[in-house]
Amino acid sequence: MHQENELGSSSEMNKFESSVRELRKKTFVSVADIASYGESEVTEEYKKAYKRSLDDPEGFWGEVGQELEWTKPWDRVLDNKNPPFTKWWVGGEMSVCHNAVDRHVTSGRGDNVALVHDSPLTDTVKKITYTELQDQVSRIAGKLASLGVTRGSRVLIYMPLIPEAIIAMLATNRLGAIHSVVFGGFAARELMTRIEHAEPTVIIAASCGVEPNKIVRYKDILDEALCQSSHQPRCCIIYQRRRVLECTLEPGRDISWQEALENEPVPCISIEANEPLYILYTSGTTADPKGIQRPCGHAAVLCWTMHAIYGLNRGVWWAASDLGWVVGHSYICYGPLLAGLTSVLYEGKPDRTPDPGQYFRIIEQHRVNALFTIPTAFRVLKRVDPAAKFARRYCGKSLKSVFVAGEHCDQDTRQWAEKVFGVPILNHWWQTETGSAITAACTGYGVKAVPPHSAGYPVPGYDIRTLREDGVECEVGEVGRLAAKLPLPPGFASTLWQADERFKKTYFEAYPGYYDTQDAGWVSADGAVWVVARADDVINVAGHRLSTAALEDVVLKHARVADAVVVGAPDVTKGDVPLCLYVMRPPQDDEEIVAESTVTQELIALVRHLIGPIAAFRKAVAVPALPRTRSGKALRGAIAKLARSQLVKLPATIEDPSVFGEIKIALQKFGYAIDAPDPEF
Repeated sequence: MHQENELGSSSEMNKFESSVRELRKKTFVSVADIASYGESEVTEEYKKAYKRSLDDPEGFWGEVGQELEWTKPWDRVLDNKNPPFTKWWVGGEMSVCHNAVDRHVTSGRGDNVALVHDSPLTDTVKKITYTELQDQVSRIAGKLASLGVTRGSRVLIYMPLIPEAIIAMLATNRLGAIHSVVFGGFAARELMTRIEHAEPTVIIAASCGVEPNKIVRYKDILDEALCQSSHQPRCCIIYQRRRVLECTLEPGRDISWQEALENEPVPCISIEANEPLYILYTSGTTADPKGIQRPCGHAAVLCWTMHAIYGLNRGVWWAASDLGWVVGHSYICYGPLLAGLTSVLYEGKPDRTPDPGQYFRIIEQHRVNALFTIPTAFRVLKRVDPAAKFARRYCGKSLKSVFVAGEHCDQDTRQWAEKVFGVPILNHWWQTETGSAITAACTGYGVKAVPPHSAGYPVPGYDIRTLREDGVECEVGEVGRLAAKLPLPPGFASTLWQADERFKKTYFEAYPGYYDTQDAGWVSADGAVWVVARADDVINVAGHRLSTAALEDVVLKHARVADAVVVGAPDVTKGDVPLCLYVMRPPQDDEEIVAESTVTQELIALVRHLIGPIAAFRKAVAVPALPRTRSGKALRGAIAKLARSQLVKLPATIEDPSVFGEIKIALQKFGYAIDAPDPEF
């Protein structure tokens, strides 16, 4: 009787019970199931490689290092005298630029396409061969050298997703210098902070970036940042996007990209494997910049991952990300080029440039073999085109696999994507600090699937443990803090730029001898890893720890829910209770309109059926849109702060800050955010 009241009518209850029976036919993994999960997904080839990486790291990574050409062989593979500042391939010297570009030309593959830039926003498709890439990179490097850029100098790059951004990165590296790419969505204040911290000799920027409904004036933002900055570069090189917007150059400071290309080409400069390749600032660190410093030896790991994790030795690779994020560094620029693949740069959105068929057009037109994206992209496509009508216009037979990372991928979205794309959707887990995957399917070792809801198995080199607050290791299947036992594999951040002590304190102080991922999860008997949430996203309800991701997974099973986030909201009795904000999917074709109140009550009952009353899930409300960053991450912390009437500082990378107006109104329906100030940057 209680549940009939919740759902509002006996007919609705019957429909709901029917849907629950269908849901129960699908896989829903409990902790007990996970703890007893068998070894059927793990191949002997993977187990052998993984075991060797932990038992004989010098032998294992010594072989990986041979994937690149070195101008000076290393003295020793591993130096762990000063953890966590582990060094790999010590004394070895090479050029990342040579390995990513020149060696493919000298080996006779110069006519192969290196980069494909597909921009529906500007209605252009441009292809660049390895020979053309070598010519442009070496000429831009020549100009940088004439401006005083040398080994160890910094070059800051502020550009949209265009081939010239990759050329700028490689040209910087060609001289043994250090690049710092700043995401184009950052405003002048954030850009200024990074300029002051990195102190670049030269800044390379574009006149503008393009969004679906606006042009972002990069040069104006750069000018404003330099007006505020205490550090001034010797020169700014500006790429004019002539088909979109040209800008005015500052006499005596700015030169055009075209002028820079007129320089004589220069050769590659080799540097030691542990010298910095780049600095990448994490978002939200304006007040105290946190610049991840990556060693050059990372290149060997990236080249290896293209076949070991992603299963590609040749072909076309597409990472649907941006160069301002770590995915862009690793898998738009360096990884595919080091492996001699074709890398696709897509300047557009999944659904609005101009329609939801663009992912499928890209796959067909450029014969993409593997795609790396975020689950939010699939949720967007599922929301606007649930029947995949646009997808059916294109042929995707070239596609072999799709990899997702960056956030939790709910099971219904994954199953929808597998049906639509016709290939496995493989979840994997990694972070800015790691530079590549911590866990994955490792398709190159024959692992073709991962257990339901999991992030796969540890990538060779990562000894993953779950720890309790006191540092004691958890039992199999017990939720705890995910940590990686030292030493960490090559490619991990070598330190934070100019902040060694902060590096140690941030990542290694909480659990001595381990890298603290600051994620929560558990590990099965055969080593598969489940990442349930950031540690901050585990809420404590009357003493019971619940994962917001697990709750979201259930909510997203509802046929009328397109997107959702769950946060912990204060409760005088239970401490925290889950609060769900969800976006309703618009009705398709002849579907009947369903009231928000009906969906809300069905969600409450659905969570009760699939998780139980322990979740205390009684508060859910529909909103027009959810706050997400441009890389797809939901701003759960910001919503939780708003609910507590605390000031919310928005990251510069937020996609649409205006959504907080409606969210504030929604929260006030439950008595939250009553005195909340409006969020600010």
